[in-house]
Amino acid sequence: MDIVARKKKFAEVLEDWELEYGPHRFKYKDLYIATKGFYDKKLLGIGGFGKVYKGVLPTLKVEVAVKRVSHDSTQGVKEFIAEIISIGKLQHRNVVTLLGYCRSKGELLLLYDFMPNGSLDKFLFDHQSTTNKTTLSWNQRFQIIKNMASALLYLHEEWEQVVVHRDIKSSNVMLDGELNGRLGDFGLAKLYDHGGDPKTTHVVGTFGYLAPEFARTGKANPSVDVFAFGVLLLEVACGRRPIEAQASEECLELVEWVISSWNRGVILETVDPKLGSKYEVEEMELVLKLGLLCSQSDATARPSMREVIRYLKGEFPPPELPPLVSENTDEVSFWCPYLSGGKSQPPSITESLLSGGR
Repeated sequence: MDIVARKKKFAEVLEDWELEYGPHRFKYKDLYIATKGFYDKKLLGIGGFGKVYKGVLPTLKVEVAVKRVSHDSTQGVKEFIAEIISIGKLQHRNVVTLLGYCRSKGELLLLYDFMPNGSLDKFLFDHQSTTNKTTLSWNQRFQIIKNMASALLYLHEEWEQVVVHRDIKSSNVMLDGELNGRLGDFGLAKLYDHGGDPKTTHVVGTFGYLAPEFARTGKANPSVDVFAFGVLLLEVACGRRPIEAQASEECLELVEWVISSWNRGVILETVDPKLGSKYEVEEMELVLKLGLLCSQSDATARPSMREVIRYLKGEFPPPELPPLVSENTDEVSFWCPYLSGGKSQPPSITESLLSGGR
């Protein structure tokens, strides 16, 4: 490669928005060297917006993850900027730290803390993986659940703006060296001021985690994340994806399957078989019930993340769910609670439960 071509390859681009929002900026050349030229053997995974590589910074000798945003995507720059703006300022022990970024001609790159244990979905579902030979214990799973609840409370209520992640799922839950859960991939995140009204957006996210009202209105507020968090709880407890690839009569969508088991009084039959009997029954029942409580169709009846944490800490008594009936739409699977006796307009489950629990 001649000198002119090399300079062109490593050319840097600086835009006005970077001056206001940009965290630490890295040189493209350093990231190129760190990943050995984005070598295939350094590939950690492929997400919705591009590939992620493992790298070692040449000067600091620090392991990092480099996300190379797909530049064939028309939304690439917009998503890249959204992630810079949001996660670039977030500081929380359960949020993956954005160390910096790089913009070079035709290249959009984000630099993160390296998560040595990868993503949660690999542990839950990738039985053929050579890197994840151990099953997560129930204690580890319960801790990861609490980690994610803490991260979402921070995003929804404790940061300077409301941050709606919009893509909560097991593949976006990263595990550090101690198997603590840390929320990553803020490429779809939306921000708005506390007390403000979220603007209507394009419906984005992952099928199986989309709240029904978001699919209808395109308005992303914290309850959208709560719905997806409910599905995540069921994934962690049951060891099953929200929608199984090969459906059969015994293979319902995850939420419906748990509802069916609850109605038959055998909800613990949904527990991940890999756990055997090695789990705390009270904690497992709590997580399964919270999963259903959070993933119900009525957004106003879902608990807030602050309430979820109080459940997980035992500050609220475990929710007592009524008999449930599942309801299908063309796009999502969800449920509506009803009380025995045929009331057509049941009170909010959360409201009725929490009134006696505060």
